[in-house]
Amino acid sequence: MANEYDVVVIGAGTGGYVAAIRAAQLGLKTAVVEKQKALGGTCLLWGCIPTKALLEHAHALKIVQQSKEWGVTLQGSVGLDMTQVHARKDRIVTGLTKGVEFLFKKNKIDWIKGTARLAGSGGVDVFEGDTQMLRARKEIIVATGSAPRSVPGVEIDRRRIITSDEAIGLATVPKSIAILGSGAVGVEFASIFRRFGSDVTIFELLPRLVPVEDEAVSAELLKSFRKQGITSHTGAKVTSAKADADGVSVSAQLADGQTLSLGAEYLLVATGRGPVTTGLEAERAGLRLEKGYVTVDAAYRTGVPGISAIGDVITVGGAAHPQLAHVSSAEGIVAAERIAGQEIHALNYDHVPGCTYCDPEIGSVGLTEAEAKARGYDVRVGTFPFGVLGRAKMAGETDGFVKIVAEKKYDEVLGIHMIGLRATELVAEATMALRLESTVEDIIRTIHAHPTMAEAVGEAAHAVHGAAIHL
Repeated sequence: MANEYDVVVIGAGTGGYVAAIRAAQLGLKTAVVEKQKALGGTCLLWGCIPTKALLEHAHALKIVQQSKEWGVTLQGSVGLDMTQVHARKDRIVTGLTKGVEFLFKKNKIDWIKGTARLAGSGGVDVFEGDTQMLRARKEIIVATGSAPRSVPGVEIDRRRIITSDEAIGLATVPKSIAILGSGAVGVEFASIFRRFGSDVTIFELLPRLVPVEDEAVSAELLKSFRKQGITSHTGAKVTSAKADADGVSVSAQLADGQTLSLGAEYLLVATGRGPVTTGLEAERAGLRLEKGYVTVDAAYRTGVPGISAIGDVITVGGAAHPQLAHVSSAEGIVAAERIAGQEIHALNYDHVPGCTYCDPEIGSVGLTEAEAKARGYDVRVGTFPFGVLGRAKMAGETDGFVKIVAEKKYDEVLGIHMIGLRATELVAEATMALRLESTVEDIIRTIHAHPTMAEAVGEAAHAVHGAAIHL
């Protein structure tokens, strides 16, 4: 006899656990199947939280290294105790995962420990753990997430050729590390290891760093990385990587046609993530897969009655889908509310904020200048540098800017892009502006407190109209 629930969620990442909590809040009896030893998925265990914890350590080390400028006197040499670094990181992760466990208990959600397989007719088989069959009276939500993937010619051995999963736990700081890929994962680890003291080299196949960002942001990050001593090769194709006991030999075809051979202690492969559907029996259950991703509609229905999917494992209508924790959570809420019979609030993927926690930070939402022009908008832009701001000077962090992309006819804000101190926090105002279909004039008339980094958003709006006050 199967254990019956209204909703069974497969996966307890930021999509799955949020969907479960929202479903339970709406009165649905809910279970979550998760094979890992802790709840939270990639974000809490290997991704967002541990990497950002390491970045906070890197920031603290940066302040210590600049102590003379700050008038702070230190006795003895400055070092980094990686045992303590990892201990603190792990405490943060454990605290947050235990917090999710508490929320499960609070909302009377059952955590079924094991691996799930779709069994048809609302059934979910659980094996390799609490072996049993579950039955979902209303809906199964697939939230199995994603895993790191590599490129042809580079075989991940998890010893010298590693992914972010291994990079967060390196016991010692490598003297040198090569990084394949300059998306968020690549540039964040570049910032971490360079500040920790490693020689860092980045290889990016596309013509610029952080290629999903506005071109001006990419150019600013490249300039900053050069100042920090991070070597970046864009338009470069890594053709092979061979590991031995002491390190990795990397061969790459550079943009100018030359071949580069490089030796490093580690090669971090940060070329994106692929969907996790292995063992799920997705196609047997009737789900349509595109390049491994589960195809869903705007309400996250798969086309098979009683099965939905959310998060990194999906493609919405065949389109590219942002693999971000906050997107998965938002999708989980929409799916749970739809299952409970509430009104569907479809997500606008043009309004998804992107945050990259490298040094300097990047925050962005909406269309880049190039994307806006490609869609046929008559575009005008305004840019304001952080270096003019009193708060930036006080913090000693004057690199970067805010750039607003708008259209001329209606003055509507189409995108806001920023790089610099606290950009990952400032992007919240930008996201709200797009959500409310704000005009540039609306931002101009919004009073921004002084002295703050947020003043740059208001000043950038003035700059769109050719009237920046402090330029």
